[in-house]
Amino acid sequence: MKVADVFHVKNPEVRALHLTWIAFFITFYVWFNMAPLASSMLKSVNWLTADDLRLFAIANVALTIPARIIVGMALDRFGPRRVFSVLMVLMAIPALVFAFGNTMTQLLVSRLVLSSIGASFVVGIHMTAMWFKPKDIGFAEGFYAGWGNFGSAAAAITLPTIALQMYGGEDGWRWAIAQSAIVMAAYGVYYWFAITDGPVGTVHRKPRKAVALEVSNWGDMIKLILWTIPLVGVLGILVWRIENMGYLSATGAAICYAVIVAIVGYQIVQILRVNVPILKKGVPEDDKYPFNSVAALNSTYFANFGAELAVVSMLPMFFEETWSLSATAAGLIAASFAFVNLVARPMGGLVSDRMGNRRFVMLSYMFGISVGFALMGLMNSNWPLIIAVGITVFTSFFVQGAEGATFGIIPSIKRRLTGQISGMAGAYGNVGAVVYLTIFTFVTPSQFFYIIAGGAFVSWLLCMMWLKEPESGFSEEYHVSSVDLQIEEEERRRQAVVVG
Repeated sequence: MKVADVFHVKNPEVRALHLTWIAFFITFYVWFNMAPLASSMLKSVNWLTADDLRLFAIANVALTIPARIIVGMALDRFGPRRVFSVLMVLMAIPALVFAFGNTMTQLLVSRLVLSSIGASFVVGIHMTAMWFKPKDIGFAEGFYAGWGNFGSAAAAITLPTIALQMYGGEDGWRWAIAQSAIVMAAYGVYYWFAITDGPVGTVHRKPRKAVALEVSNWGDMIKLILWTIPLVGVLGILVWRIENMGYLSATGAAICYAVIVAIVGYQIVQILRVNVPILKKGVPEDDKYPFNSVAALNSTYFANFGAELAVVSMLPMFFEETWSLSATAAGLIAASFAFVNLVARPMGGLVSDRMGNRRFVMLSYMFGISVGFALMGLMNSNWPLIIAVGITVFTSFFVQGAEGATFGIIPSIKRRLTGQISGMAGAYGNVGAVVYLTIFTFVTPSQFFYIIAGGAFVSWLLCMMWLKEPESGFSEEYHVSSVDLQIEEEERRRQAVVVG
């Protein structure tokens, strides 16, 4: 696929790509509609504090973690068209509650629920994989993610103007947020009727069980359990943070911890229920896949997307305080980190397609992230501002490119499990965000950048050891195993019985 192909909107796959990145753009616009209006909220609501908004920032990424797992399972069962449409309509509700909330509880709970909208990313990844061939998937996924992810920057640029100029008054921020929610719900309805799950005749390959990821051997099942625990366990950090800030009693925290443990236990039971019978029966050789590659890509998304979410949250204040800039100037400079998304992420996928070695591209980008954040750790007020901006853009180029390279690999690992693998890797991006944002409350910005650089380097090491080049990564079609054909035949028989 060439870059110029994205202008051929009459092609069904290109039209589907544009419809889907726009949906993703809108959901990210709504997801990040709070940060640009933070100062307006503090001025309008006299019982809110800066600490409250920091708590909201953590809550804003918290439930995305389990939501991505649940959405990943729903994708493999219902298909991306239904899931994306329903998600956009449902998430408009907490967005409207947040817009007009009048108590701390209303704002916190609605923001927490709204964080589930971050799961929209994996829906579009799945939809794009259904429309494009393996040899083109890197660029297609990168374009989808890069332009869709720009919704966060668009929110930062436009929402203050909408709140102050279009609506004005103390409640301008409320109407700006409400407007974004209504637009999202309307597009969700439109998306339902405007697109299909892949070209006509596409077979939607489903896993045998959607409640847990299938693995190929007993060792991989143990690894899956170990990598599943942090996905919900990390919510304990949010509970601890809320309790420390006085918004949750010790009893309430204990109940939350118990619920988290129960959910983790339930997930482990589901993994065992799905995989023990399969492994006892034996997995055919042509149906096996390397779970180590999934684990490696979990770590890359922790280190790249997790870093992006965390850095976007603190970068405006970092530039404002370090170089004594105005809030507007600092915001525009910090937006350069997200602006790079428009080019860098599609380029990451394109390079992954063109190089003929997706593993090498992934390793190169992760090493570049480590170097970039290490350089950002060195920055201080003695540095010329233009150099600091240049290094920020350089780092962002590798961060966004690595995200594109990650999802250039995922669809080729195991086709029928794409939704679940995407959901797991995507969730690890939010695990990274929660961990990094929590660490940021205890360290200086320079120390924070060094820590993120270290995280990227650890991921690079894991990719060196675990990541394998996908066998069908540059094929015309995705690999179809004997089990895929068996599941397809069983589904055909079931449909025949229903019709009969």
